[in-house]
Amino acid sequence: MKIVLIRHGKTEGNIKKRYIGKTDEPLCETTSLCLDYPECEAVISSPLKRCIQTAEYIYPEKKTEICTDLAECNFGDFENKSYEELKDNTYYIKWLESGGTMPFPNGEAHEDFVARCVRGFKEMLSPKYKSAAFVIHGGTIMAIMQSIFGGGFYDYQIKNGGMYVFEYDINTKAPTGAYEREESE
Repeated sequence: MKIVLIRHGKTEGNIKKRYIGKTDEPLCETTSLCLDYPECEAVISSPLKRCIQTAEYIYPEKKTEICTDLAECNFGDFENKSYEELKDNTYYIKWLESGGTMPFPNGEAHEDFVARCVRGFKEMLSPKYKSAAFVIHGGTIMAIMQSIFGGGFYDYQIKNGGMYVFEYDINTKAPTGAYEREESE
């Protein structure tokens, strides 16, 4: 099965470099969605506006299936704040020093987030499709890619509108080759 993981287009929070997880921001532009996205039989999205709007922009003729488990991480007390606003916060400094593995205060633990994303990804795979596009968040993509290809969580950061493409065997739950990564400048 051909899998395409697409990060949603830019939002105001992305431009301002804020931690935007559960905040349901709309897209603020579509110029970041300039790649040649592959045709897919199924289009699956996070329930948040920015992903739904991106899916509708890229695949206007397709019905989008929604998967709540593919939503971005709940950043808790860091939600909708930037590095500049958090840089003197003691817990934020500890979180950075942990490599982003500590739970967010009043938010989601990293391991819970990763488990939720991987579960959602696997639940949406269907043998009736030969290809599927997942229009999701940067963190969700990192969780899925790390679970499939290994390496570090942050090895798979990707720009808004960027994508990973790979073949995946839904029976063995494993990739059948390497992945391709594509981003705009």
